[in-house]
Amino acid sequence: MSNIPSELKYASSHEWVRAEGDGVYTVGITEHAQELLGDMVFVELPEVGDEVDAGEDCAVAESVKAASDIYAPISGEVVAINEDLEDSPENVNNDAYGDGWLFKVKASDESELENLLDAEGYENAIDED
Repeated sequence: MSNIPSELKYASSHEWVRAEGDGVYTVGITEHAQELLGDMVFVELPEVGDEVDAGEDCAVAESVKAASDIYAPISGEVVAINEDLEDSPENVNNDAYGDGWLFKVKASDESELENLLDAEGYENAIDED
């Protein structure tokens, strides 16, 4: 069973969101998603300053098995990216909720968080897959 931290919010497309304060949220992919993808070989991230819209693809994770789009769980401006992933994409496999974070977004509409799943809801969603 995948690790599903209860303090995070989740998109059904397997992204997680963690509040950092001041309307900024860190985004990554779940442990379940990285297990499905396998060993990461490349992660293409959005640019700092990009505007992302909830539900739209904004990044790509490439593994030895496949390339998978990563969707923005909330709308806003990208304020930081995890540059360490350029040289160490395996951080996503090793620490999906820590060093494997992807980018940070300054939310344009924090009410969108209400559309995301809590840990139990996400667990139920992946159990149905």
